[in-house]
Amino acid sequence: MTQAQKLEELITKSVIPDLDERLDEIFEEIADSKEANADAKEEIEELREFKADLQDILADIQSGDIEEDECTELINDILEAQKGNDEDDFGFTEED
Repeated sequence: MTQAQKLEELITKSVIPDLDERLDEIFEEIADSKEANADAKEEIEELREFKADLQDILADIQSGDIEEDECTELINDILEAQKGNDEDDFGFTEED
């Protein structure tokens, strides 16, 4: 299995389902309280942007526009982030 295939599997079977689950939790919290506070709105936006970035990576994998070493780096970043398992940011830190 190539690094691109491993990355694709990791994104589709782990990361995106986790994002979707967290989004569902936020929407349930909003439904229960009948309003979305600023933090919830911000988290929803961040999660949606992150998911869009992941979908761009998947498109790059499908088109062959991603290098194996880049895939390896992304895999390592995702696995490291999952170790922290911070629900708010999935362990990812914003790069400057």
